[in-house]
Amino acid sequence: MDWATGFAVGIFTAFFIILVFDVRGLRRPRPLREDPFRGAISHRLATGPCIVAVGGGTGLSTLLRGIKGFTRNITAVVAVTDEGGSSGRLRMEWGVLPPGDVRNCMVALAENDNALKRVLDFRFDRGELAGHSLGNLLLLAVSELCGDFRLAVEQMNDLLAIRGKVLPVTTEAITLVGLTTDGSRVRGELEIAKHGHSLKEIWLEPEGAHPLAEVLRSVDAADIIVLGPGSLFTSVIPNLLLPEFAEKLRNSPVPKVYICNLMTQPEETEGMNILSHLEWVSAALGSVPEYIVVNAAPIPDELAAGYRQEGAEPLYPDRHQREKIRNLGCTILEVPMIQVIDSKLVRHDSFKLAEMLLRLCRDLGGNR
Repeated sequence: MDWATGFAVGIFTAFFIILVFDVRGLRRPRPLREDPFRGAISHRLATGPCIVAVGGGTGLSTLLRGIKGFTRNITAVVAVTDEGGSSGRLRMEWGVLPPGDVRNCMVALAENDNALKRVLDFRFDRGELAGHSLGNLLLLAVSELCGDFRLAVEQMNDLLAIRGKVLPVTTEAITLVGLTTDGSRVRGELEIAKHGHSLKEIWLEPEGAHPLAEVLRSVDAADIIVLGPGSLFTSVIPNLLLPEFAEKLRNSPVPKVYICNLMTQPEETEGMNILSHLEWVSAALGSVPEYIVVNAAPIPDELAAGYRQEGAEPLYPDRHQREKIRNLGCTILEVPMIQVIDSKLVRHDSFKLAEMLLRLCRDLGGNR
């Protein structure tokens, strides 16, 4: 990155910090009449259940966008193996951990996520900055100022006044590595995504990477632990491949809930069913999650046909899978939870997911 690029990043960073501080009223606080309704909401959020959500990518941020309306006691634990797009370029050129998934989760937990999303998701389309998002560059700049990615994330958590906190699962540089059924060795998230359907083993290199101490502490305080939704091999499982973190989750007495994807993903999980997803998660975790959440709502035929042309299939359990899942000691929760976006994309409905999780917390006595 040359001096001109650095100057541009600096200007945008300074402008954004000033903007955020101004919006939050930190430059010149004005006395306001206390709003009893707002106070009641704040109290409700502060006394909500402690939720630890583990994953990465679009799926995790979708979940967070819903549960922040019920509690602010949220810890998002984010995978750091991303190597595509802007995040991959910054990882290669600057040696920083990929910021993209962390940024998305912060935006999802922000009070006004729509306004913040427009700013942080702004993507440059020319010059050396082409393809980079402003949010990624901002995290890079704060990392350089702090000298540490973890501290930068902590600063951003505070700066954006998000409901909860976002943590990278580790600050060590790690890479996904896998072995396919034909004996081929694949390395890196992009290659794993291409060969996921034929993987027979997956691990991290270098071995022995440690999760953040704060990540481990968050498990101790949790009322419920949520795995996913998100890409199986590149968002959910990478977190569970850190032995200390997997052990901490296994030993936690609180329920673990795996939220299964709505569809298979071309190449990555092509041809896999819900049972296969659960078996891979269980193998990485070292135990079977107490619950698995699957979609019960029909996907419109025209949308399903479009996804099939791309190699993706809707995921629904059949009788055989239900029986197998129950025999594993896992309770299957079938919930209508699809949302159609722009008449062409199928996503999890973040609010239906959140309502289901809060209901589960209440039923289990997890509300503090």
